[in-house]
Amino acid sequence: MRAALAPGVRLLRALPRDSRYRGLTLVLTFLCYTSYHLSRKPISIVKSQLHPNCSALGTNPHNGSNSTTWCSWAPFDQDNYKELFGALDNAFLVAYAIGMFISGIFGERLPLRYYLSGGMVLSGLFTALFGLGYFWDIHVLWYFIIVQVCNGLVQTTGWPSVVACVGNWFGKGKRGLIMGIWNSHTSVGNILGSLIAGVWVSSEWGLSFIVPGIIIAAVGIACFFFLVEHPEDVGCSPPLHHVMSDEKDPEGVTSDDGPLGASGHSSAESSESPKEPPEEPEAISFLGALRIPGVVEFSLCLLFAKLVSYTFLYWLPLYIVNVAHFGAKEAGDLSTLFDVGGILGGIFAGLISDYSGGRATTCCVMLVVAAPMLFLYNRIGQTGIGTSVAMLIVCGALVNGPYALITTAVSADLGTHESLKGNAKALSTVTAIIDGTGSVGAALGPLLAGLISPTGWNNVFYMLIAADGLACLLLARVVVKEVRGWCGYMARKRGYVRQGLAPALLRTDVCYPLLSLLHLHAGAVPQTIPRAMSHSCGDKDIVGASWGNCSRPCLTRR
Repeated sequence: MRAALAPGVRLLRALPRDSRYRGLTLVLTFLCYTSYHLSRKPISIVKSQLHPNCSALGTNPHNGSNSTTWCSWAPFDQDNYKELFGALDNAFLVAYAIGMFISGIFGERLPLRYYLSGGMVLSGLFTALFGLGYFWDIHVLWYFIIVQVCNGLVQTTGWPSVVACVGNWFGKGKRGLIMGIWNSHTSVGNILGSLIAGVWVSSEWGLSFIVPGIIIAAVGIACFFFLVEHPEDVGCSPPLHHVMSDEKDPEGVTSDDGPLGASGHSSAESSESPKEPPEEPEAISFLGALRIPGVVEFSLCLLFAKLVSYTFLYWLPLYIVNVAHFGAKEAGDLSTLFDVGGILGGIFAGLISDYSGGRATTCCVMLVVAAPMLFLYNRIGQTGIGTSVAMLIVCGALVNGPYALITTAVSADLGTHESLKGNAKALSTVTAIIDGTGSVGAALGPLLAGLISPTGWNNVFYMLIAADGLACLLLARVVVKEVRGWCGYMARKRGYVRQGLAPALLRTDVCYPLLSLLHLHAGAVPQTIPRAMSHSCGDKDIVGASWGNCSRPCLTRR
């Protein structure tokens, strides 16, 4: 007797062909970048074991020495061990930042499947080589520095490739929410990396690197066999990336500028979905990508946002050990709560930005709230386990939410910006520019933390708060543009005069306080009120009359 078809298989057969391949792309790229972050996390867990508090372990069983560093791993047994840890972090991060600007250019010109899978296998190799230093009994700094530099370079293959793949399959409509959920791979990878590294950190810390290295290499091989780069490659319909020119608002405000900009699919979407691969478009140049509106602002914002995020990534476990006096494994486990908050923050940021159409405004609000929360975490975060758990989750959401939104939905939006008019491939290059600039901050953050922490952890947190403030300020121009777009949308929805946005109208409209706060100037006063609009002003009705006939500021409705 033959068994019935498995329920899961029946479900797959019931799904449309496009949905099956989109799901495969999401899951596979999620696993790919989860493994990237999984392989980066062990260094922050192992730091506390490379230079532990040896006095708590008694005297050296080999020679009876009571040195406080007898159990440390040379060369990290010196008094300047924090600076050496900072050098390790920056060897990786500086190489990553430099390589990222180049990686996007290669990503536009090479098959993404080969590029991504090859980079993952090499990342696994160099991650494992760091751990082999334990078994080979290597105690020279240059070995670990070289391994970190090589690993930083090959890991740049990951982010531009996975964002380009997802951007190829998903249009703008729900990109913020979808990519917000998908971007949880960063936090999931950090959590898994912490847990896996924590298993061996106190016994054989080399395995804390070797096992993640094997995992990322294995996922890279799976990527080689199953990744589909473009919908056209398997006969699926490409997504609609932006509203076409003939579907724009007739009054000159595109749906990108307001809440309706979140809609990714037009009702007039062509029923003739292209099934054949179109002619290969020209890859955009580096300078051409910089000229896309918003790329520079979001790149500079990410520099400071990523500075904060990566400082927590590399230094949070050590901070918990030093301030809360937990063990290395317990500190690593507790630090995962910051990444749990990052998952929630990324989803929340994507959902809100999809609904409002305001990517920059969403980031700015979260960054503003993050600053006082970082101050509170440093002041009261270690007073109790409950307080510490709550503060870590909240801080993780506020810090990683904007970072996640910029590196995913914003990068994909700008990489398919309508100013490109479909003439250039820009997803990988734009993603690389944004994340590469952010990686400069990622390199600076741990370096500054290593230099500042000897003066006290309070000063490290002041540096992080200042970075959050600068990140927010750098988005001011884009936020102003989004606010003006919302005002235009609200005026049209409520039936107000849209033409020119007269100051008399704005004085009583809810948009006016926002615009006046930002010192914006409204356009010229329209000379006539369209006959289709009428409103009682004073003692007389104004129908198709002059604005000058109105004795007081009034609203004009349809």
